[in-house]
Amino acid sequence: MIADEESARAFCADLVNQAGFDRLERYVVLLTEENARQNLVSRASLEQVWQRHIADSLQLLRYTEGESSPWLDLGSGAGPPGMVIALARPDWAIHLVESRKRRAQWLEHVADACGLRFCTVHCARLQDVVTFEASAISARAFAPLGRLLELSARFSTPNTFWLLPKGRSSRQELAEQPSGVRALFHVEQSLTDPAAGLLIGQGKAPV
Repeated sequence: MIADEESARAFCADLVNQAGFDRLERYVVLLTEENARQNLVSRASLEQVWQRHIADSLQLLRYTEGESSPWLDLGSGAGPPGMVIALARPDWAIHLVESRKRRAQWLEHVADACGLRFCTVHCARLQDVVTFEASAISARAFAPLGRLLELSARFSTPNTFWLLPKGRSSRQELAEQPSGVRALFHVEQSLTDPAAGLLIGQGKAPV
């Protein structure tokens, strides 16, 4: 379990090279500065930013196989998890979908500031994003599971990884789904919160 900032930074350092770690540190600075202008994350969470946002995002890499590109992140908002993955894996094609203009503009600023040539920010609703086959689909606080699958099913293939941090509601939310959805997903314990779970699956959305 990642219980503090020191262990969170160590966990992240094991997953990226020095250039990647430098990008993550730059992102923390940019996030802190922007949070004073628009409410991207709770102020309290910035005191544990490596645990709550960086390591919490990078733990998703444990559930993919090799290069997971293109990667689709839904409702990217403040960045986690999609932007954090892009910072750690700059050679991957990462697509961030964020319909709120100010947040999308900020995500574009981060991508430019950190030299992320393959990171694309879509300032649009997911319904308006052109379909492509995603190797991985992630989302944090985007929509209830059923609605999320309905909106993103067209991007999924039999090989797509689903990586959905769902907090404390993960088991209950999965239990409420039809049998096809329950067969696709399982719950993994989050490394950053003993009360939180991750919905992990691989396959085409059964909708």
